[in-house]
Amino acid sequence: MSLTNKIDFSVVFTVKKANPNGDPLNGNRPRVDYEGLGEVSDVCLKRKLRNRLQDMGEDIFVQTDSNRKEGDTFRSLKDRFDNNAEIKKALGVRDKQVNIACRTWYDVRAFGQVFAFKKDKKSEDNEGGDSVSIGVRGPVSIQSAVSVAPVDIYSQQITKSVNLETDKKDPDKKGSDTMGMKHRVENGVYVTYGSINCQLAEKTGFSDKDADKLLAALKSLFVNDESSARPSGSMKVESVVWWKHNCKNGQYASADVHESIVIQVDQNSKKPVVVIKTSLDGLKPVIYIGENK
Repeated sequence: MSLTNKIDFSVVFTVKKANPNGDPLNGNRPRVDYEGLGEVSDVCLKRKLRNRLQDMGEDIFVQTDSNRKEGDTFRSLKDRFDNNAEIKKALGVRDKQVNIACRTWYDVRAFGQVFAFKKDKKSEDNEGGDSVSIGVRGPVSIQSAVSVAPVDIYSQQITKSVNLETDKKDPDKKGSDTMGMKHRVENGVYVTYGSINCQLAEKTGFSDKDADKLLAALKSLFVNDESSARPSGSMKVESVVWWKHNCKNGQYASADVHESIVIQVDQNSKKPVVVIKTSLDGLKPVIYIGENK
């Protein structure tokens, strides 16, 4: 059974001396907008959700090479799709293939997916090698996270003690690759918003149980996400705000729900506080504390 009630949600998290999402077009500096507000892209957040859900035992279609499921040897999305036994049997029947993909992989039925692969040149129905695209719209949408105030970015030059390659003429000479830069956000409070649409959930089979798993993943979003740019403890989910409507269409528009709260920073503790700005009749938010272990 698919999702029975529309859901809106918000996630508030803090960043301390970390790079939450580097911009490859700007020397991997933390992303900021033109007003100096820090930003974490929706793509980055969904990557973290996929990793977290995979840690929780869910089958994920878009896996990274560095974090593939044990026993999964596929190095591309096409290989993973084509080597699914059920999908193979449904070759040529798009609707059936979509249903199998949604049933098999959590991220497909949650976020959707575009299966854009070239036809097999040896296939009987190949006509000039045109590509085939199967699109799935997912019920879970999530916005880019934005800081509640402008962030200060600190940059430092770093060196490494060994060359990447040995200089044959002068082995003691340090190469240019031994110098580098690291960038980080000193302190920041970020907030993102999302929604789960019941009509799209009916098409992909996203259920109430799936919504509960998403909530658990959001509360523990940064568990096992440590890296050199994001040391352990430098990113923390402070709270998850969860609105469950009493019907499929929702009692209020998602924009009105998201705007009903404001995130303030306590001047003493420096911790973010969720403040109810507008009371929505019949729709009360449940505020969960982040689970960071």
